[in-house]
Amino acid sequence: MFVLVNLKTYPCDPVAVAEAVRDTNETTDARLAVAPQAAHVAQVAETGAETWAQHVDPIEHGSNTGHTLAEAVADAGAVGTLLNHSERRLKLADVDGALEAAERAGLETVVCANNPAQIGAAAALGPDAVAVEPPELIGTGTPVSQADPDVVEDAVEAAERVDDSVSVLCGAGISTGEDVVAAADLGAEGVLLASGVAKADDPKAALEDLVDPL
Repeated sequence: MFVLVNLKTYPCDPVAVAEAVRDTNETTDARLAVAPQAAHVAQVAETGAETWAQHVDPIEHGSNTGHTLAEAVADAGAVGTLLNHSERRLKLADVDGALEAAERAGLETVVCANNPAQIGAAAALGPDAVAVEPPELIGTGTPVSQADPDVVEDAVEAAERVDDSVSVLCGAGISTGEDVVAAADLGAEGVLLASGVAKADDPKAALEDLVDPL
């Protein structure tokens, strides 16, 4: 089970969360990773935690002020990147271009989408994984596996119809080990979460709770 913690721009200590991810990863068969802001990728990677970028742009080296270059986050220590999160939406052509940029830089990819139909379209672009995240549930503490389990099952089926090599992650409202188990029971191979760890008083305890039932 893949557990990817997105730190967004929350006022947390990214290094402390990364250290919690690293230490918890050593005690479980689950795979844990953390996605800090671009400015913190190098610091986080230095902890030894698996580090992902929150986004890369569909660009190459050149005149691209203010953009995030895939090669730059890879050089800083990232091994993967999120794309098309509901808080960083891209046009379909830009998702495709960002996937090409990530592949060029050797980054693993997770493309986020709102619903099963979009999951199918995202899977057709050839990412390593897709993540279904109904935006209305993000940050609520109510997991999609509980609020609308059909969304997860339908997303898994949609991805399989297009390309059964694309993994499906479940996001939005994930905060407990029960949520992770429920996502797995519905066919997801991982979870994408944020506030449940990034806002926790004790990120390591929150992570241990997430992976304990696995």
